Amino acid sequence: MTTAAYDAIADWYEEFASDTASDYMDRVRRQLAELLGPGPGRCLDLCCGTGLHAAELRRLGWRPLGVDLSAGQLRYARTRMPATRGDAARLPVADASVSAVTCVLGHTDLPDYPAVIAEAARVLAPGGRFVHVGVHPCFVGAFADRSDRERIVVDAGYAERERSFRAWSAHGVRARVGAWHVPLADLLNAVTAAGLTLTRVTESGPDAIPDLFALLATKPA
Repeated sequence: MTTAAYDAIADWYEEFASDTASDYMDRVRRQLAELLGPGPGRCLDLCCGTGLHAAELRRLGWRPLGVDLSAGQLRYARTRMPATRGDAARLPVADASVSAVTCVLGHTDLPDYPAVIAEAARVLAPGGRFVHVGVHPCFVGAFADRSDRERIVVDAGYAERERSFRAWSAHGVRARVGAWHVPLADLLNAVTAAGLTLTRVTESGPDAIPDLFALLATKPA
């Protein structure tokens, strides 16, 4: 089982995500709502963290269920939705048992994201939806210098897939827990390799260079 890196910073993260990064999280939830759309049905929130997106899932008509590896973060998540401790690459969920799966800001915390997408496909019912919302794989990461808002400089680290604690901000999440990088091609190929049909892709950001990348994929009926 992957190490639960967020246990040591669960309290800090709850405050950071709820207050310091609240505007960013609002943008994340807008992306989630745009792609996921309305329920009904059960929606499995992979890497649910402290459960900050549960209210948005309910607003859309879904019944959220959370899975996360961090017992520290689950202390908060369980006040917001039913949630259990588990590895996203080996989900404690039955085949074809949920109508939707979301993974929001989770892929950089997972050493084998293709395995996670394959698990998402396994637990999805036919016709179900998978939504990924994450940092943009081309423009956000240890390889991307974002010190100039009008020009992102990408270095050769884009090709590296190892965990890195190198971060453009010394005060954010990545400086504390590190990140695995998933290049864009790897991310898209993992979706199709899992047997899902890529339906829509979006990019967004506070300016012309996007910092969020999201996709909707469906499981064939």
